[in-house]
Order: sequence, then structure tokens, then C-alpha cells
Amino acid sequence: MDTAERIVEAYCRYIKGWATIPNIRCGGQKEIDLLAVDPASGERYHIEVSISISDAFSKLTDKPFDPADLRDRVKQPGARRTVGFFASRKFDDADVVAKLAEYGFASGGYRKAIVTWGWQKGVQERAHEFGIELLDFRQLILDLVDYLKDQTAHFGDDTIRTLHLYARAAKAKKPSG
Repeated sequence: MDTAERIVEAYCRYIKGWATIPNIRCGGQKEIDLLAVDPASGERYHIEVSISISDAFSKLTDKPFDPADLRDRVKQPGARRTVGFFASRKFDDADVVAKLAEYGFASGGYRKAIVTWGWQKGVQERAHEFGIELLDFRQLILDLVDYLKDQTAHFGDDTIRTLHLYARAAKAKKPSG
């Protein structure tokens, strides 16, 4: 699990109060980044995380997705930042859908979300056409840091521990001697 996925999982657990299962391997070399269940409502979520801070690829796009572009070294990064890529390769792929069914995620019985570093104009509407929600990673991490600043518990996960230390230091503003 990469750092961004750890942060999103922590957001789901600590901010939303959801139970989570990360990194579920599927057939065809596919992987589900995160499954989450809200124990209060029973609502289920399939969450994919794709973060890039490169100016060229940071924002999700609604450009047409062509699977052939995934085999082209130059076109691949851009193709992986399209809503169409997520719809066809991350959410609706047969191997992914089969694995979701094993976990009780029946078609139409769960929500789909992409966590990304922003998106271009018009992308949110396009994502909704596919039944996909968009979540901005920048807001999730800010909400998580805001929560962590008042926590005194020890966090064993190195990523969350680092965010916790940062949040506590930022709250203190300056060292005391």
C-alpha cells in the first residue's frame, strides 16, 4: 500500500468511522485499493486512489480513454488519469467485479469513488455518468490532520504517526526551549 492509500484508509477509519480492507488482489493482475463499510448505515464503498502532483498529470481528466494507450509508454500516464480508465479498468473490469462479489459487494449495492489531486472542469459530471464520486485528496488530508492535532493516542502506522507529529507540531506553532 502506498502512502496516499494509507492516508485515505486512515481518513475512512478515523474521520468517517468506517471499517476498511485495503489492497485486495484480483485476477488479471488487478487490485482494489480500498473497500470500506459504514457500520452505522451498512453503506459500502469501493475506493480507488490515484495521486500525482506532477503539473502535467495531477488533475483527473475526461479525455477519451483508449485501452491501446496503456501499451504506449508516452501515452500511458495520461490514459491512467482519465475517468474512462477508472470506469473500465478499476471499477467495471470483470476480475474486479468478481472479487467485489466475493466480499458481498453486489452490482448497484455500493458506491464508487476516486480519490485524486483535483480534477479538470467537467470531470465531475463525467464521473457521475459512470456512477463515480470524486474526492479531493487535499481536503481529506487536511481533515485528517485537523483530527490528529488533538489526539494523544499513539499511532503505529508510520505514515499516520508522521502526520500526527506534524499536526501536533503545527498546533504548538513554535518549540518551547
